[in-house]
Amino acid sequence: MAQAANQEEPVVLSEEVGHVRLITLNKPRQLNVISSEVVSLLAGYLETWEKDDVAELIVLKGAGRAFSAGGDLRMFYDRRKSKDGCLEVAYRMYWLCYHIHTYKKTLVALVNGISMGGGAALMVLMKFSVVTEKTVFATPEASVGFHTDCGFSYLHSHLPGHLGEYLALTGARLNGKELVAAKLATHFVPSEKLPELEKRLISLNKYDGDAVKSLIEEFSSDVQIDEESILNKQSVIDECFSKDSVEGIISSLEAEALKEGNGWIGPVLKSLNRSSPTALKITLRSIRDGREQTLAECLKKEFRLTINTLRTIISGDVYEGIRALTIDKDNAPKWDPTSLDKVSDEDVDLVFQPFEAQLELQIPEKEENRWGAKYENSAYATL
Repeated sequence: MAQAANQEEPVVLSEEVGHVRLITLNKPRQLNVISSEVVSLLAGYLETWEKDDVAELIVLKGAGRAFSAGGDLRMFYDRRKSKDGCLEVAYRMYWLCYHIHTYKKTLVALVNGISMGGGAALMVLMKFSVVTEKTVFATPEASVGFHTDCGFSYLHSHLPGHLGEYLALTGARLNGKELVAAKLATHFVPSEKLPELEKRLISLNKYDGDAVKSLIEEFSSDVQIDEESILNKQSVIDECFSKDSVEGIISSLEAEALKEGNGWIGPVLKSLNRSSPTALKITLRSIRDGREQTLAECLKKEFRLTINTLRTIISGDVYEGIRALTIDKDNAPKWDPTSLDKVSDEDVDLVFQPFEAQLELQIPEKEENRWGAKYENSAYATL
């Protein structure tokens, strides 16, 4: 395990070796959470290297036992009383997610540990994502009163059947082999082989996608998921999570739980019942809308949802959820509203309302202006 970074060490390390550029998320004590500084540094490096003819391959990894555990929840909580205190970091993160997914050079994520929420987006959106037996993936935002973001309303909505709704609403975890089987990662490599793979990537003579893929495949193992894997419950997941509402999903799960062999459903119901009712309804609608949206459209939608959620226009659950999980650590959030029947469709509609055109997340539509529309060039920077 890498040594924990002290206060003087940078939160992101970069290294240039020939045609290869290495990025290490370097906050191991905090599980490499994504802060404003991390987002700005990542965006700066990626823009510079995409425009640099010498740079051909970019490798991203995390120090310690995590790739990245996602957004810095304490940052969101500490800025809760400042007007739009986290708007800039949200804008920059979603803008970055789009540029990672559409990056012009070969990107490889080496994911040897925890990869959750926004941290998982850094992995899944890349051309190549290498996972190991130590990888743990989840999108648990609904459990803290938030919604599935950083492009996952697009990514989850395009998974087989209704697996995406299941992952988004329950925050269920997947291991490395399951990620490859679900096509949320490209390769499974045993962790003991990862250092040698990194060395070989650096010493490659060619850096195009085919060459990188061939090399990774030299190290990768065939994937066979365990018999008890949730991926083997797809038929029940599709039956239950295809329902039109969260209430319908829970009712269907309760009926299936009575059948022999479905003991795994009990913990699923517990997870749903302890999550924010408001967040569950917002998340389900966002995933369903994502089926008909592009990644850019999903990121724009997620930006609206995030800002309206942080502004507490229908509920303050996000701050209550963070308080219960990371501040007081009592794991006893008091949601408001307290139940699904008290969250109306009209309330949810308010969170999805479009902003004025100049206040939407600006995704560049023309290649020549690909790295334009940054936060500092947006209408928000002058408000």
